[in-house]
Parts: sequence; structure tokens; C-alpha cells
Amino acid sequence: MSVDTATVAKIASLARIKVSEAELEGMVPELNGILAWVEQLGEVDVTGVEPMTAVIPNQLRLRADVIDADPLTGGGRRDAVLANAPAPEHGFFGVPKVIE
Repeated sequence: MSVDTATVAKIASLARIKVSEAELEGMVPELNGILAWVEQLGEVDVTGVEPMTAVIPNQLRLRADVIDADPLTGGGRRDAVLANAPAPEHGFFGVPKVIE
């Protein structure tokens, strides 16, 4: 694929970038070089290569999903919290309906 000055001007217009005529002439060989490199990548045989999301294998470190028994910092205070709610319903905060 080859790019000319008109194509570079259209790309600059779509990207909302102001480019002078002299800069347009300089960008043509640069973009053609980039496109030639991308075409080179298309020639590489990648059959049998698994897609990867990172260069090194990563594993997320997860913590145990448990409720802390400490009454000041942990859970187990649902009734105390809901005592402040204007309209608790079935162990949850009751809120007015927004969508009818």
C-alpha cells in the first residue's frame, strides 16, 4: 500500500491536525515506511503461536473473601448500619423508585 500527499492531508484533516504543505511532503515517506513495516509483519508465520496478554506470565494475587469479625473495622454490623437508614427493607437500604 502506498500513501500520497492527498491521503496524508485527509488523515490530518480527520485527526484534526493542522499540517503545512512542507510537512505533508515529509510525512509521505514516513507513513509509507510504517506501512511497509506493517506489511512485513503480515509475512511472519504465526501458526501454532498462542496469543498472549503479557510478556511474562502473571497471576493476580487474591485475598480471601471473608468478613472480619472485629465490630469496629469488619462486618457483622448490618443491623447497626441499617438503624440509620430511613427505610430499611429486607436487610438492605430502601430507596425510592427512579425508573417507572
